[in-house]
Amino acid sequence: MEIGNHIKKYRNDLGLSQDELAQKVYVSRQTISNWENDKSYPDIESLSLLSEIFSVSIDILVRSDIGKMKERINEVDRKEFERLSNIFSVLFIIVIVSMIPFVYFFNNIGILMWILLYMITMYFAVKVEKFKKQFDIQTYREIIAFTEGQSLDEISKARESGKRPYQKAMLVVATAFITVIVTMVMMWIFGLM
Repeated sequence: MEIGNHIKKYRNDLGLSQDELAQKVYVSRQTISNWENDKSYPDIESLSLLSEIFSVSIDILVRSDIGKMKERINEVDRKEFERLSNIFSVLFIIVIVSMIPFVYFFNNIGILMWILLYMITMYFAVKVEKFKKQFDIQTYREIIAFTEGQSLDEISKARESGKRPYQKAMLVVATAFITVIVTMVMMWIFGLM
């Protein structure tokens, strides 16, 4: 972060020690040291006092850090989206494959176990969908761009928006087809067919 360098530069330009600046901002000398060494970040009140003391706007103090903060937030969002997507994918596969074995081995309790697993899977599906809605990513191309830290230009975004209804319908049909096939194979394996 650049704010640490800015604080140090402006403090030295005014000929202030860390202790003197700390007294003016109502924090400890250690806090000033932490800011200057990028171990912590000043809160809004401290930023306001620093801007007054240094006679510069808060914008000048934090401008270069805003881009880095956005990148960091985007990276955290991408990682969280990938984590949720991976959990949902694994659970979804388990739900598809496990219904017949649960019923075969555990009878009625197996049905309850499968329903519980299904509900947990749907919980993660809803979380993934909320994430997609929050970041306006619906098509596969948009999702891939998001997970790679990229964004689509407006023309590409408009084209992808037109594909959304078709992709959702195809996804439903493909999922249903795969579920039927897997169920039939599992029934054949367990001799129920």
